[in-house]
Amino acid sequence: MFSHSSAMAKQEAPAPLKSLNSDNPTYITFINKSSRNAEAWWLDFEGKPVSYCAIQPRRSLQMKTFLTHPWIFRASDGAKMLVNLSEVYFPTPVQYEVFGYPRYQPVYVTAPGARQCFFLRCFICIDIHNSFILNGYLCFVLSVYSLQEYCIRLIRSMVRKEDICKLEIPEGLRKELSRDPDLLRDIQILDAKRAINGSN
Repeated sequence: MFSHSSAMAKQEAPAPLKSLNSDNPTYITFINKSSRNAEAWWLDFEGKPVSYCAIQPRRSLQMKTFLTHPWIFRASDGAKMLVNLSEVYFPTPVQYEVFGYPRYQPVYVTAPGARQCFFLRCFICIDIHNSFILNGYLCFVLSVYSLQEYCIRLIRSMVRKEDICKLEIPEGLRKELSRDPDLLRDIQILDAKRAINGSN
């Protein structure tokens, strides 16, 4: 028997972390807003990461891609980076200029934890945490590392890898610090999170 709720669940399931087809082209410009090199990884039709290039700080990369082609970014040391404040970027539909030429849409690559300021047109002043009015725009200052991620980054910068086992910290944190960056493992974790949360 057909179940409306099961049909809704299928419709709301997140897109898999792999490319599905190359039917709908779109045009984007990845802009590296961080102070680190940002390596672009396309997830192919099997969900395997394919390296495209590293974008230098404050530089950009124009790309023709497709709607169902996910992208992720990593720093040269394997640290995660965000694309439009998400760990995974799915392209948006193509937009056109006045004369019918496709427009390269800006997509921002940032380092988690960097204080990024995003402006929205504002007509009503709303008093919320970490925001202020600037020339008629609302500015949100975002910092997106979790406390654990901040701690891991700080410890890695101060402690040699061979000395991590000597630290009096929780075992789970010690194991996390001992691991080398692993992009395939990160993708598996992201895919599992998306399956649980049902979102990008």
